[in-house]
Amino acid sequence: MLAIIGGSGLSELPNVSITRRQVVRTPYGEPSCGLTFGEINGLEVVFLARHGYAHTLQPHEINYRANIWALAEQKVSRIIAVASVGGIRTDLTPGTLVVPDQLIDYTYGRSNTYFEGAMETIRHIDFTDPYSPDARACILLAAKRQNITVVDGGTYACTQGPRLETAAEIRRLEGDGADMVGMTGMPEAVLARELGVPYASLCLVGNYAAGKGNNQHRIDVSAASQVLSSNMEKLLSILGSICADEFCSLGGTAPAVE
Repeated sequence: MLAIIGGSGLSELPNVSITRRQVVRTPYGEPSCGLTFGEINGLEVVFLARHGYAHTLQPHEINYRANIWALAEQKVSRIIAVASVGGIRTDLTPGTLVVPDQLIDYTYGRSNTYFEGAMETIRHIDFTDPYSPDARACILLAAKRQNITVVDGGTYACTQGPRLETAAEIRRLEGDGADMVGMTGMPEAVLARELGVPYASLCLVGNYAAGKGNNQHRIDVSAASQVLSSNMEKLLSILGSICADEFCSLGGTAPAVE
């Protein structure tokens, strides 16, 4: 079973045949919302709206530990996380779909590990490559099958939010090697790694980052929302193709992308 986390602009999966909804409680509190189970092309999928069904949870208010724990309890094969980002790199223009392969964490104060407590043995996990190669391959293969162009690779900078960044902050992120900026990529990725669930992200560029492109003085949030809406069909086509692939939905090594 494949898990999908929906971000801004994707609070539900319109192409899923819903079989049931389930309220889940975890040792870390309640997830953003109940889990929605359903089928796409005959294969089972579970969906979680990161910001809640009503899109009311701010990035720093999301209970990431509960969300990832709830999905891991369902024994999902992979987690595909959808996110909107601001484009820093010049080719990441509004409307571009990108599958990042690296990230930099600038958040603070978020509960970002399951490994804590006086009785917990000190543990370290490798996080050299924060996104699962197999999960990334599933996204790239699905996009190719749908003849949809996606950018393969890039560094995601995760900031605290909910405010957008200053132009100076974006210049700093660019100098650090960031290609795009978002607010929810961490600690999702590391929590999934701690629980051993393959995780990858499919990002939709909603706008140029502050000081980039036509955002020299301000970011038009309403225009960014329109970009997300107008490109949602492409994103959903990719997700549908992922769910239809038995390798990606049921586990195992994804076919090579040629």
